[in-house]
Amino acid sequence: MTAAPPAVTTADVRLLARRLSAVVGDAHVLADADLRAPYERDFTGRWQGGSLLVVRPADTAQTAEVLRLCAGAGVAVVPQGGNTGLVGASVPGGDARGEVLLSLRRLDGVGPVDPRARRVTVGAGVTLAALQHQVRPHGLEFGVDLASRDSATLGGMAATNAGGERVVRYGTTRANVAGVEAVTADGRVLDRLAGLPKDNTGYDLAGLLVGSEGTLAVLTRLRLVLRTRPPRRTAALLAVDSVAAAVAALEPLRRLESLELAEFFTADGLALVLAHGSLPAPFRTAHPVYLLVECAAAHDPTEELADAVALCAAREVAVATDGGARRRLAAYRERHTEAVNSLGPPLKFDVTLPLPELPRFVDELPGLLAGRARAVVFGHLAEGNVHLNLVGAARSDEEPLARAVLGRVADAGGSISAEHGVGRAKAAYVPLTRGADDVALMRAVKAAWDPAGILNPGAMLPSPPPPGARPRPA
Repeated sequence: MTAAPPAVTTADVRLLARRLSAVVGDAHVLADADLRAPYERDFTGRWQGGSLLVVRPADTAQTAEVLRLCAGAGVAVVPQGGNTGLVGASVPGGDARGEVLLSLRRLDGVGPVDPRARRVTVGAGVTLAALQHQVRPHGLEFGVDLASRDSATLGGMAATNAGGERVVRYGTTRANVAGVEAVTADGRVLDRLAGLPKDNTGYDLAGLLVGSEGTLAVLTRLRLVLRTRPPRRTAALLAVDSVAAAVAALEPLRRLESLELAEFFTADGLALVLAHGSLPAPFRTAHPVYLLVECAAAHDPTEELADAVALCAAREVAVATDGGARRRLAAYRERHTEAVNSLGPPLKFDVTLPLPELPRFVDELPGLLAGRARAVVFGHLAEGNVHLNLVGAARSDEEPLARAVLGRVADAGGSISAEHGVGRAKAAYVPLTRGADDVALMRAVKAAWDPAGILNPGAMLPSPPPPGARPRPA
């Protein structure tokens, strides 16, 4: 049996801190607990843990040296971007011996925009909002958009393969990353930044690293695909009778080449947003379900959107064409997360259902929850992506609730992790939708990239079974 690695002593930490300070500067090695605290707790407040040190490199070379030093010291490393993650993948807590938290926020350079190739290279610490600010004067934009755009970083978005609101048109982050630069666990630099539209030389390592949640290597720079920014936009908020009616509305809406987003939320969620954000109600009458859609094109898409909406079973419709009015409609959906968080740290589930199964799943939630929590449901309708937030669940009920919800998703042929990643929150539930051979291959990939297991321990992969253990029958 393999002996446990030795504990990391205070003297070890002090020595490592001195060596790291020589690389990144004293001001960027945080040893004091008060200085480390903002990095050690996630956006939801549910996931937190103490780090040995917080280290903030300024570039790829410093990142590589930090990883070499940590690997030499046998200390695990947790990469972190904007810390807007929701599954515990960006905060320490996976290694009982302690971890160095590697903050990548200082890698915030944006290279020149190439309007002919429609590409730009950015540092992993660049926020989505900062990127859009740089590229939009060129008539271009990045295709992925999130409500957390002001704080979410491109490195974190790539690490989790973030989806967001416009997947229906542009795909997830993976579809919008042309190349990457990354540092391996032992400090080697992998350069796949060329971003050529055709390059089939060997394995797609860039594609593998997107969505790997910092478990294989640390993303330092990204070569991003840019899109022509459509100059004309129209949004509409549809009030409908049910989730089934919202799903049915997708048929005429999907015929529109200009369709850019299709989001849904329920009456309970809207009431919470109205109370928390002091917003006016969109309609005089409350309705069970709401569908927010937006179209964007070189021409005015208002008429074609109106024709499609006329084929939907909408009780009421609000249309917005100017920027301010569109933002007001978007706020009803985008403010859900902060409104839910105002009730206390929620138990979050980010799942995908096959569209035919989505209405039944939402209808069955009260039975699954059995009165143990309040559910707030919203999400990205076109992809069947549901953000289920459970409020008020007792700690003792969290594991049974997770088993009930994620088990139902798996039975329906869905995914337990749609766009937020697996992290530590859902690592134990991966076998619900990934077979033993699948998990074994993922562990083999992890071992090839990070044989010492120092990168983001405890994230994504379920703990291996003890030696000699037999898998439980399905």
